[in-house]
Amino acid sequence: MLKSAVAAALALGLVLAGPAAAETTKIKFTLGWKTQGSDAAFFLAKDKGYFAAEGLDVQIDQGEGSGATVTRIMSGAYDAGFGDINAIIQNASARPDQAPVMVYQMWNRPPFAIVVKADSTVKGAKDFEGKTLGGAQGTPTTRLLPVFAKTNGVDMDKVKVSNMAPNLQEPLLIRGEIDGALVFNITSYFNLVLNRQDPDKDYRWFSFGDYGLDLYSNGMMVSRKLMTENPKAVEGLVRAVNKATIEIGKDQEAGMAAAQNFDNLINMKVEKRRLQFAYEKLMVSPEAAEIGVGDLKDDRLKRAIDIVVAGYGLTRAPEPKEIFSRAFLPARDQRELAYAAN
Repeated sequence: MLKSAVAAALALGLVLAGPAAAETTKIKFTLGWKTQGSDAAFFLAKDKGYFAAEGLDVQIDQGEGSGATVTRIMSGAYDAGFGDINAIIQNASARPDQAPVMVYQMWNRPPFAIVVKADSTVKGAKDFEGKTLGGAQGTPTTRLLPVFAKTNGVDMDKVKVSNMAPNLQEPLLIRGEIDGALVFNITSYFNLVLNRQDPDKDYRWFSFGDYGLDLYSNGMMVSRKLMTENPKAVEGLVRAVNKATIEIGKDQEAGMAAAQNFDNLINMKVEKRRLQFAYEKLMVSPEAAEIGVGDLKDDRLKRAIDIVVAGYGLTRAPEPKEIFSRAFLPARDQRELAYAAN
């Protein structure tokens, strides 16, 4: 009887411990910057157990810039993160075996822009001649300015670029010490808001995407090591983030609750607007409606690669398959992005 009781207890223990005993994959994930509402999908996927349901234990850390996401992953410190596909292109040009791969393209439209005051004499691209622009050295917008100029017939010899720290761009623009700022719109827009400005009424925005630089931007990328050694984990990671992304499109309050759980010091009003800005200005597009969120078009990516190669003076143009993989995407009908502000 004792033996039977022990056997029964062991059997029951195995049954109860079955799901918990399943192997969990730990993933270190880096954001593109400090906690922002536009990162809500990652927080929601963690809070609602979408990662856990895929057998993933995801540690989310704040970032140091969307370009730094790539170098963090390449160093081996992180397995995955949210960052700029154009930074992948730069690194894959010289180190194709080390650069991460984009597996879920989120920002279908680029945030790179030049912002000027609404009362400025700058009405079109050629009007930047004779003006002073403030740019942070090394940022994509600043680095791609010569390509913007060439594409739009602007003589760069007639444009002065003043190098400055990113946090000085909006204050100097407000004070009129520069004529325009070379920015990420999703960052600069809210820097202006926090400086008690009206970014829509009092400023004019020149989006690079509207002026011939049809680039992709941020999304979720993974290390080649994780992709090769544990493709099921990558598939689960993408599936969980996709589920959260679709959910937030319909319910931003759920996303913001998860963001606040991650960092209770965020400005909820500003970050909710940033979340909505990301969907409205960067994610929702005719292309996304056609192919679904998370995917991209290879021919457009090829053109984008050529733009980045020219802008950064790269010695080799990587192939699209080196930069992006759709192998882990859920079926198209599961990536239908329906957005409604609420």
